[in-house]
Amino acid sequence: MNKYYMSLSWIRKLAPNLKLCDLSRITYQQILNEYAIEHERQTTMDFHHQLKGAIMDAVDEGLVPRDPTRKAIIKGKQPRPKKLKYLNQYELHTLLSTLYLKEEITWDWFILLVAKTGMRFSEALAITPADFDFAHQTVSVSKTWDYKGNGGFSPTKNHSSVRKIQIDWQTVVQFSSLIQGLPEDRPIFVNKKIYNSTVNDVLERHCKEANIPVITIHGLRHTHASLLLFAGVSTASVARRLGHASMTTTQKTYLHIIQELENKDIDLVMRALSTLS
Repeated sequence: MNKYYMSLSWIRKLAPNLKLCDLSRITYQQILNEYAIEHERQTTMDFHHQLKGAIMDAVDEGLVPRDPTRKAIIKGKQPRPKKLKYLNQYELHTLLSTLYLKEEITWDWFILLVAKTGMRFSEALAITPADFDFAHQTVSVSKTWDYKGNGGFSPTKNHSSVRKIQIDWQTVVQFSSLIQGLPEDRPIFVNKKIYNSTVNDVLERHCKEANIPVITIHGLRHTHASLLLFAGVSTASVARRLGHASMTTTQKTYLHIIQELENKDIDLVMRALSTLS
């Protein structure tokens, strides 16, 4: 919804006096071109899709005679190089060793859970004691916590995000003791308004204490996925564990790691072939 409000504010800024009856392919293209000056191509594409949805309603109602968005050219400024921030295995081990895991629930426990499961921030916030199945060593993701709004449970990002994540025996022992006696249907980590920055600040302090690169909670999710891929876990399994809608999302996000692994595979193939006579 906030994205739609943002699009509306840009329309007011770029075409404050444009009437619907004067909307043409030329005026529409001008709006897109001006928007593209300050935005990357993908952002401009998103803006175009939102506007097109509204304009097509106007076309259907007969308010606009022809589709002015047809054959629109999407431009955008050069995207900034995006560096995927994640830790290697040694750095993650060092980070976890700085966590102060007391008997009461703290954000250090939250950091541990995300590192071990790769859950999204909102998914981990929504975890309740009932979501743990210690007998089968799993934690169920079936909802998120609306930390950006007024709180409360919300649906997951997509259907694939509903999943059971296998957890190791050490995490089972730690959390079975930690959540003992807590209300089964209440979030473990939420007792007031939560901000993403609060947890990221705690994580930053630990990163600096461990003398490792500073990452965010979302960076911990990337770290989790990266370590699994380097360990030889298949892309399909990593995609399921992360709750990606398709394997393509995983492949796009971790393309550089997958390429590194393919280079290793080529070495293995060549070594195997060289033994054949």
